[in-house]
Amino acid sequence: MRCATCDGETSPRLSDCPTCGTPVGAPAVNPGVPTRSVHGVGLAASVAVAATTVCYLLASLTALVGRVLAERAARTEDQDTLLVAGFVELAANIPYLLAYLTAVVLVIVWTYRVRANLDAFPGSAPGLGAGWAIGGWLVPLVNLVVPYRVVADVTRASVWRPGTARLVGVWWAAWLVFLVSERWTERASEREFERLSAYPTIRREFLDYADQYSAALNRSIVPMVACVVAGATLIVVIRRVSAAQQARIGRGRPAAPMVPGTLVPYPVAPGTTPPPPMPPPGAGGTIRA
Repeated sequence: MRCATCDGETSPRLSDCPTCGTPVGAPAVNPGVPTRSVHGVGLAASVAVAATTVCYLLASLTALVGRVLAERAARTEDQDTLLVAGFVELAANIPYLLAYLTAVVLVIVWTYRVRANLDAFPGSAPGLGAGWAIGGWLVPLVNLVVPYRVVADVTRASVWRPGTARLVGVWWAAWLVFLVSERWTERASEREFERLSAYPTIRREFLDYADQYSAALNRSIVPMVACVVAGATLIVVIRRVSAAQQARIGRGRPAAPMVPGTLVPYPVAPGTTPPPPMPPPGAGGTIRA
């Protein structure tokens, strides 16, 4: 007998699965408890996270463009060339913000659905209610701990693979590093820009802008690496949890009832002649003149 939760071998002599603790013989899904499809929203959240990661990298790398334009402006002492660098940075940040907001909404929706599905899975014992799957992301300071706990509970109850559980820890650690380093980088760049001349006229003032772009690029290395690690691990976790829950929901879905009157094929051994078809009900009797 195989466990409906972890698909491991169980023994009728045991009351619970030795791997996951699910009662032996329990169904894949508790009857009467609603479940939610997570395949579509999981795919959409994965795409949004990937798009956010790419857009952030592109927005950070605009410092390279800014440095080149600032050096060109220093050679020509042209303020318009320096303004182009600002427009490039602004144009790159708009897609990032849109992708980020989309990813936030989709990840929250996905987190709520996969957490709510645990209520229908025998053997799952989440430590937090389904409401925390939403509120945990929105409440300040709480959002530094609770989303990790919710996703960790979901992963343990959905994917019985130690590697995936470790990925959740890597994702959350990288996410926290990204939040802190990105905020520090942004504030440091703002302070440096405030010290620059608003209307540069000489070569040295233009070169100060080039130096600032170089410093901003160097500072963004840590948040860029953290962003890539957090985005990649989150996508893997979303895909594995979604696939595992969809498979379990499919195993727990009752078979379609047979329509009365449906003909069931008679099993025939190879090399033998099939029996004649049975007459429909009420078709028996003698032929009358």
